[in-house]
Amino acid sequence: MDLSRAMGWLPREVYLTSPRAKAKALEIWHTPEYLAALQQAETTGIATDEMKARHGLGTHANPVYPEVWRRPATAAGASLLAGELLRDGGTIYHPGGGTHHGMPDRANGFCYLNDPVLAILSLRRNGAQRIAYLDIDAHHMDGVEHAFADDPDTLLISTHEEKRWPFTGRLEDAGIGQTYNLPVGRNLNDTEMAYILDHLILPLIDQMAPDALVLQCGADAVEEDPLSRLALSNNAHWSIINALKKAAPRVLVLGGGGYNPWSVGRLWTGVWATLNGHDIPDRLPSAAEDVLRALKWDNHSRGKSPPEHWFTTLRDAPRPGPIRPETQDRVAHLAARPRFFGS
Repeated sequence: MDLSRAMGWLPREVYLTSPRAKAKALEIWHTPEYLAALQQAETTGIATDEMKARHGLGTHANPVYPEVWRRPATAAGASLLAGELLRDGGTIYHPGGGTHHGMPDRANGFCYLNDPVLAILSLRRNGAQRIAYLDIDAHHMDGVEHAFADDPDTLLISTHEEKRWPFTGRLEDAGIGQTYNLPVGRNLNDTEMAYILDHLILPLIDQMAPDALVLQCGADAVEEDPLSRLALSNNAHWSIINALKKAAPRVLVLGGGGYNPWSVGRLWTGVWATLNGHDIPDRLPSAAEDVLRALKWDNHSRGKSPPEHWFTTLRDAPRPGPIRPETQDRVAHLAARPRFFGS
């Protein structure tokens, strides 16, 4: 947000502060017991043995921190509000969302509440019947699939690195609804992602003609991210945004994973630029450069000597490459599956 403001792309009139969702509103998917445990963990600052065993709180993957309830509840509040605001159409960008691993009764993979699920439920409650959900995070959308794998009115598409946590989302996992899991190999490049877009994602979404599209735009699939071994540039994400920003009358774009602060900030600012049709300059103005130079990432080796272009540009150099046979075969396998979309 700071970077978008420094670019002059985020005027006050288009920005809304998210409300914090109340526990009762979250019971449309999460259990009351889990929500109570999450609030208790924030109040006391600790997770009991029962919380760890039942709800996954206080573990390495789901630590208790001072705002362990308030922060997720605020992100969830934005996704619930988005469904209401999109009742009559439009586009909303919620980069603080995208916590796609959360489960009804437990935290999972740093995701304490599942705001993409809550967004889809809110959209449906506000008039959208056919909803397409596309997840381009480096990790599989396990929580969202848990919620909607058997729903013929929800199209689920996930591209994610194979043999990576949470080790779900196999090519064969389809449920009885409309679930398309595409595990991709290490070093996935821009050319391959464009192939996936043209031969799988766009045909599926075009055929469904959804009332609403939710796009989880995790930034951990780019080459500089430490938690994946994919090799995309941020151009790949922006191309997908550009191709889909008018694919439905209601569009909600969420953030997601991303563990390199420079690649996250640059990628997600470019998402906002793409949604609004702003030209991305070759060299950033000084105010934007100052935002990037102020970032710190001291706990990782890549943060100790960041390259100059992380400060001075938004756009990565393109990362083209060969379209590997296994990528083509997996896309063809999914594209050949029989399709049925609810009315």
